[in-house]
Amino acid sequence: MTIDSSTFSVVSSGEFEHPDTIENQAFGFWLYIMSDLVLFATIFAAYAVLGHNYAGGPTGKDLFHLPYTFGETMLLLFSSATYGMSMLAMNNNRKDLVLRWLFITFLLGLGFLAMEISEFHHMILDGNGPERSGFLSAFFTLVGTHGSHVAFGLIWMAVMMGQTIAKGLSAPVQSRLIRLSIFWHFLDIVWVGVFTIVYLMGVM
Repeated sequence: MTIDSSTFSVVSSGEFEHPDTIENQAFGFWLYIMSDLVLFATIFAAYAVLGHNYAGGPTGKDLFHLPYTFGETMLLLFSSATYGMSMLAMNNNRKDLVLRWLFITFLLGLGFLAMEISEFHHMILDGNGPERSGFLSAFFTLVGTHGSHVAFGLIWMAVMMGQTIAKGLSAPVQSRLIRLSIFWHFLDIVWVGVFTIVYLMGVM
């Protein structure tokens, strides 16, 4: 049995990669992003319906602290910029800079997540958990779903830092880094919508 060498490409890590594999993975990833768009659109719609159902409980004006949430927003937006720097370093084949910018991005994303968890913790301690009203149920669902995506993105980022160290900037690793970049920027866009609709409009 013979193997046609044109069917496979050898990447720098020594792996054999079918030329269609990366394209198929990219297509599947875009399907996932579109399904996530539907998910968030549905939750935003639920928030639009329930956002004024306070049931005699606190409103956004009572609960939200814009300077604090603005700090969260800046952390996530800066993390998007630093991830962009890691992509520039990848294009220049600078493994050291890729890892440095990914680590900075990870710390910024972790800071955002820690602030969000702290906000949830204090709200629940004050008796303003998701069971308090329709407004709070929708709030925790929307913001919490975004937060869970950020947590997943951080796990993915940690894995990619490990793969970059172990395998270098091989073709499969670069493909995964690009998909993570799309996912991370997608989360930034969703958060801008959350910040505008939930927090800014909530205190008006």
